[in-house]
Amino acid sequence: MNSSLISYQIYGQHNRAKRPKNYIACDSQKKSSTDRLLLKRFYQCMYENVEDAQKLIEINYLIRNSYPHIFLKRDPNDASSRQTFEYADMVPLPGLTKEKYKITFFRLNDPDPKKMNHTEDTKGYIMVTDCRFCSPDLLNDDSLSEGEVQIFDMTGFSLKHAARFSMSSLRIYMKFLHQAFPVRIKCIHMINCPPYLDRLISVVRPFISKEVFKLIYFHTASIDTLYEHVPRELLPDEYGGSAGKLSDLKAQFMQVMSDKRDYLMDPNYWKVESS
Repeated sequence: MNSSLISYQIYGQHNRAKRPKNYIACDSQKKSSTDRLLLKRFYQCMYENVEDAQKLIEINYLIRNSYPHIFLKRDPNDASSRQTFEYADMVPLPGLTKEKYKITFFRLNDPDPKKMNHTEDTKGYIMVTDCRFCSPDLLNDDSLSEGEVQIFDMTGFSLKHAARFSMSSLRIYMKFLHQAFPVRIKCIHMINCPPYLDRLISVVRPFISKEVFKLIYFHTASIDTLYEHVPRELLPDEYGGSAGKLSDLKAQFMQVMSDKRDYLMDPNYWKVESS
């Protein structure tokens, strides 16, 4: 993608709440749309620097269009997506931390490694984030979170799962996370870590930047150490919190994803055609 292919402009006349009156303008060959909240996330992620936000958007769309099998050819209701969401939980939790961080919770709902399709699962996660990033972080509130906290429950995750990783999909995902994610990752918590954690980490460590690796906390002894970093009340009931049962929270978000199906599949929001 070069400047002749696509040009993004974010117009930064903003009101007292610093909400830019903005839009994305593309080349005459292809007029693309971008969700207003998603555009605001790019802008906020780059500390309201218009030029840096423009660069981040360009990188984001470049990666998306370079790997359409993960980012473009998708349907949250098709058979492969249903399989992903049946065996894995990827659930944005309600509320924000006192720092205004949003929490997303991950765990295996079915420990059978044969259910894992790493490329399809990566596609599923991207759909989860794309759906969340076009939705408010709080009900009835258009304000955005200041960062992202991810929690991974490692219960049931085995070396057989690690053996099913697609190195190419892992590389693409990490590239997207490092270079193009429209929110700032603040920390990543791994809970219920198995005794063979070091062997699991050795598989993915070459793909993780030093900056991201420094954000990872490994909780090996007890979930109690998680409460030192994350407000307990924001966690699902099963993890000592009061946010509700994870299965109920997941069902609610899956309905949101289904409602956003047209948005996720509409090429006008995601695809860039060369001139």
